[in-house]
Amino acid sequence: MNNKLKKPAGKQYAIAYHVIRNITSPEDTENGRKIYSGQIPIQSVTELPTDENVRDYLLEAEGRARKRPTQVHNAIKETLINHPDNFSVLNSGVTIVAHDIIIDEKEKKMTLINPSIINGAQTQGVIRDFLKQYELPGITHIKCEIIVTTDDEIIADVSIARNYQNDVMNISIAGRKGQLDELEKSLQKAMPGTKLRKSETELASASFIDTEKLIQVIIALIPAEIWYKAGEQENPNKVFTYSQKSKCLKDFQDIYSKAKNINHPDHQKSLILYNFFLDAAPIALELYGYWKTQQEFYGTKLRSIERGDNGEIVDIPDGIVFPIIASLSVFMVKANKKWVLKFPDILQNQELIKAAKSVYMDIAGSNPQTMGKSRACYAALLQITSIYKRFVVQK
Repeated sequence: MNNKLKKPAGKQYAIAYHVIRNITSPEDTENGRKIYSGQIPIQSVTELPTDENVRDYLLEAEGRARKRPTQVHNAIKETLINHPDNFSVLNSGVTIVAHDIIIDEKEKKMTLINPSIINGAQTQGVIRDFLKQYELPGITHIKCEIIVTTDDEIIADVSIARNYQNDVMNISIAGRKGQLDELEKSLQKAMPGTKLRKSETELASASFIDTEKLIQVIIALIPAEIWYKAGEQENPNKVFTYSQKSKCLKDFQDIYSKAKNINHPDHQKSLILYNFFLDAAPIALELYGYWKTQQEFYGTKLRSIERGDNGEIVDIPDGIVFPIIASLSVFMVKANKKWVLKFPDILQNQELIKAAKSVYMDIAGSNPQTMGKSRACYAALLQITSIYKRFVVQK
């Protein structure tokens, strides 16, 4: 009799699930193991051990100085804050090994015997830290793969294999091709010493600017008159700038390539856009930081805003910030052959904040993720700024 089929006793962890499916292959059956795949609430992973994982949660403070969050940690947290409804598709999920599994389909619960996360410890750690600080508006799920086996050798091999990653991200490709060099130089003219993140091994931090976020903000600032998408010149759809950082980076790479190719049919309009990127980079960086901690939101009582112990504004969700920044695109104008932001004195921050609060509550249902993805929210704020723009021009 194969010892791997023996069902041992051990520590039991009962966790809820939304769906779980047996996807065991003939090879798995032959080797005395079972494979399951499913979706579970993120709360279900917080207490699972990581004994068999090749690395623990990197930010765990036990036994050593607490490390800085990596780009991966920040990306997981940002998804939970701004896009919890997309978490199950944006996050690669967790891989769990267990000696046995008991599934209760009626109660939608499964009991894992001697389980351990072998891939996804960073995701688990960020989720655990996140849930200590924030309350999600609904149920957020995460993908899981469960490998049921008592074979210690295969457990070790899977743990090593699942933690070995050698993917080349678009940010590294753009950096290697020099597509970010001029953008960085433009930033450095206004902000000496500033460095753009040009590789996945460089972490967005005090040392490196988050390049993808910067590009998202710049695209949100592109005015309608030079917008390159057909049919959107009057009212550009900037919704994607909030949620699709990969698309924004690819759009920038496409604009760069066409701007540098004088024989391309779209060379001229791409060159105009590329020059906008160079001029707008320091403006976008400063503007994003300005609105992320805009203290004039004090008193709005918007629950999604993170506040400090003294009530000061610590962080405003991107879902609120991006529609505001996109509405300011009407004030990006050419002056002395350079793009600048000319914010009219007549439009006070409080007017824009009042309008943002209104669309946040009335259109987005007080959900920042909805606001960030709602074209109606962007259009409503753009209408306000456009009115002020026309008033200034007529005056």
